[in-house]
Amino acid sequence: MKTRIKLLSLLCLCSVGYARATPRSNSLPYTENQFEMAVACIKHFEGWHTVRNYPYVGYGHQLQKGERYSARTMTRKQGDLLLRLDLMRNLYLFRGYGKDALLLSVLAYNVGPYAILGTSKRPKSRLLRKIERGDRNIYNDYIAFCRWHGRPVKSIKFRRQVEFDLFFVR
Repeated sequence: MKTRIKLLSLLCLCSVGYARATPRSNSLPYTENQFEMAVACIKHFEGWHTVRNYPYVGYGHQLQKGERYSARTMTRKQGDLLLRLDLMRNLYLFRGYGKDALLLSVLAYNVGPYAILGTSKRPKSRLLRKIERGDRNIYNDYIAFCRWHGRPVKSIKFRRQVEFDLFFVR
């Protein structure tokens, strides 16, 4: 467990160092401050997950097959590193969407990337299809990701509004 956390720490530090060392002409479509704002936003809305929240640990990381993280032993620092790793993984998935990559990544952290990207059994989201067409009128499609078991939830809708206001680039 400690070795895995050390590896996660090293990966996050290397990627932050890489982002800082990258020349501005080849820079990412988001700034380091925007990334930190995304981390803070996710932490705020997810909160700290305990044993009661299984299979979620830390700040909302969903345990995957083979992972052995424990809500009992995870520290806040480890949860922060895991959140950053998950967010970076999402950014990699959405890297082709330019200025919308961070917005899509923050959404994917909460709903899962394949709710947006689609799968063989699930179509690509209307939000993503609009972005691919160059349609910037996506507010309602983004806010539509506020349902839990098919019902709209006010707190999730508020979260989407905050995320949209923070991370949507016109």
